[in-house]
Amino acid sequence: MLPEYSSAAGPGTKVAETLLNAFVTRGHSHFTGVPCSLLKGFFRLLEDPDCPAAYIPAPREDSALGVASGLAVAGARPVVLMQNSGLGYSLNVLTSFNLIYDVHLPIVVSWRGHDDKDAVEHDVIGRELTRLLDVFGLPWTVLDNEHPEDSVEAFLKQYDAGRSTAVLIVREGI
Repeated sequence: MLPEYSSAAGPGTKVAETLLNAFVTRGHSHFTGVPCSLLKGFFRLLEDPDCPAAYIPAPREDSALGVASGLAVAGARPVVLMQNSGLGYSLNVLTSFNLIYDVHLPIVVSWRGHDDKDAVEHDVIGRELTRLLDVFGLPWTVLDNEHPEDSVEAFLKQYDAGRSTAVLIVREGI
């Protein structure tokens, strides 16, 4: 478990700590992914030498899925972190390996471009993210920064129920 949240660290820190503690409490031992500004507080926790979980940086989101898949097959409980743009080119890995061979993973995805106030390259996937997840049958939950415990619990229940790949969407920075 992480030390108690300090209000001096910023509002997203409590949310990031809540999320990490929820994963660690449920036995998730490894995290892999590509940093994103919306997830920077979470990555900061993972990079801390006192973090109770291992962080394995990945050069691309599809590589992170490969690392996490190998860990899962070996018996670990990994978590994948990615930007929604990385989800786009990771769909082949998800559909040709993870979903076919039942190697299901919890995935935390930052929702860039959802509000039309981001870089133009995030506009299309930002607008279509939830529909894209629905098309591929991936259950999703949007993280509520005001009540992170509730949305993290709902997300982990989706993942744990039948061990399906589930996506936690982070709309605001943590």
